[in-house]
Amino acid sequence: MKFREKLLAIKLRKGGKSYDEIHQVIKVSKSTLSIWLRDIPLNARQKNTLIGRQKSRYAGAKANQKKRIERTKQIVDLAKKEVVTFINDPLFLAGVMLYWAEGTKRSNETVKLTNSDPEMIKLMMRWFRSICKVPEKKFRIALNIHTLHHYSEIRKYWSDLTKIPLEQFYKVQIKTTSFPSKRNFLYNGTCTITICNRDLFRRIEGWRMGLLKEMRVKSDNAPIAQSDRARDF
Repeated sequence: MKFREKLLAIKLRKGGKSYDEIHQVIKVSKSTLSIWLRDIPLNARQKNTLIGRQKSRYAGAKANQKKRIERTKQIVDLAKKEVVTFINDPLFLAGVMLYWAEGTKRSNETVKLTNSDPEMIKLMMRWFRSICKVPEKKFRIALNIHTLHHYSEIRKYWSDLTKIPLEQFYKVQIKTTSFPSKRNFLYNGTCTITICNRDLFRRIEGWRMGLLKEMRVKSDNAPIAQSDRARDF
C-alpha cells in the first residue's frame, strides 16, 4: 500500500505539484513525503508555477485580511455609536459589564460566557435575546460537571433555566472528583453559553469601548466634590 502511495506521490511531484497539493491526495505525514520526494527535482517552469501560486494565495489572504479588518472596524464603530441609545438601559449596561468580566475575548471571535451562577446565566440569556437579538437556533450550551452530578438531571436543569432544548447542547464534560459526596448541594456545574457569530463578537467589543468612552466623558465633566478640591491645594 505504501509503495503504491509513494509511486503516486512521485508521479504528482514530477507533474509539478506542491507538497500541500500532494498531501491532499495522499494522507501521509509531510515528513514522509519529504523523504520520498527529496530526490525529485522540479524544472524551472514548475518552480515558477509554484512560486506564482504561492504569491497568488498570499495576495488573496492579504485581501481577505484587509476586508476582515475593514468590516470589524465598521461594526465596532457603529456599536460605539449605539451606546448612546442604550446608555440608560440597565439590562444593556449589566450585560456589557458582565460579558467584559466573564465572556471570552479570544481571537476566534466566538461569543462565549461561562459561569456557575444560575441567576447570572438567566440574566445573560435575557441580554442575548433582548439586546443582542440572537436567534434561538444560534444558541449552544456546554456543561462542565463532576462525576457526583446526575447527568440527565443537570442537563434538564440548565435546559429549563436557559430555555434552550437539549438538542442544542454540546457533549457534557465530566470531571472526576475525590470527594465522596457533594459538598455544595446548590452547585450544578458550570454552564457555557456559546454563539458562533463573529459580527456579534465585534459588536459587543464596540459596546464595551463605547461605554468606557461615555463613562470617561461623564467622569471628566463631573463636578469636583469639595473634599477633592481641598486635596488639590
